[in-house]
Amino acid sequence: MLKEIVIAVQSWGEAHRFIQQHRLFRWIIIPGIIYTFLFVAGMFLFWQSSDTVWSWVSRQLNIEAWLQKERNQWLSFLFVMTGVMLRLTSVLFYFSFFKYLILIIGSPVFAYLSEKTEANIDGKEHSFNWSELKKDCIRSSKLALRNCGWQTVYLIALLLLSLIPVAGWITPLIALLMECYYFGFAMLDYSLARNGFNPSQSIQFVGRHKGLAIGNGLLFYLLHIIVLLAPAYAIIAGTLTIQKVKSA
Repeated sequence: MLKEIVIAVQSWGEAHRFIQQHRLFRWIIIPGIIYTFLFVAGMFLFWQSSDTVWSWVSRQLNIEAWLQKERNQWLSFLFVMTGVMLRLTSVLFYFSFFKYLILIIGSPVFAYLSEKTEANIDGKEHSFNWSELKKDCIRSSKLALRNCGWQTVYLIALLLLSLIPVAGWITPLIALLMECYYFGFAMLDYSLARNGFNPSQSIQFVGRHKGLAIGNGLLFYLLHIIVLLAPAYAIIAGTLTIQKVKSA
């Protein structure tokens, strides 16, 4: 798996050079601005609403009054850490739903960009095909809904686990790796579809090569330091990754 993560990470560097060489910046900037606006607005609203929810839960359970009564520093530390882990896991919970919304809304752009990337790799002239684009969009939307369902089940389990002191502290890391896997999965599937993989075969392929998906998703999260570049770089890097694995 480590080797596959390295391959996926290297593909991001190659994606940057590929974008410069083939002048694909317009396919990054415009969708990126829309993505950034939705991400920042959504994150602000979620943080405000989640803060209200967790404050209400704390008041209902009378946790703060109980901790003040106990006056146990170790106990207070455990509850503070549990609260932090719960908040981080819930942020990733929100982000997973936001991610799937973007994958569905942005599927036409992602499909087109993946097709154009593969055409440039093969040295072919890219010709727009509406029927193929429509088929890719329907497939990616179905896959997004399927993965959203499974990830929701896992995230609910992690939210419950995060309530357990000490043992729950690892939940944000598990949730992050799961996020990376499912996002990378979506980015790889566009190229797998054009290589003749049906949805079941695509699921099996990514299941055998989890490192490729995790590596792609991990760089996607790191690139949120420059938010608007993340989606387009992810799809181009994912396409380059599949081409590299094919030729290996």
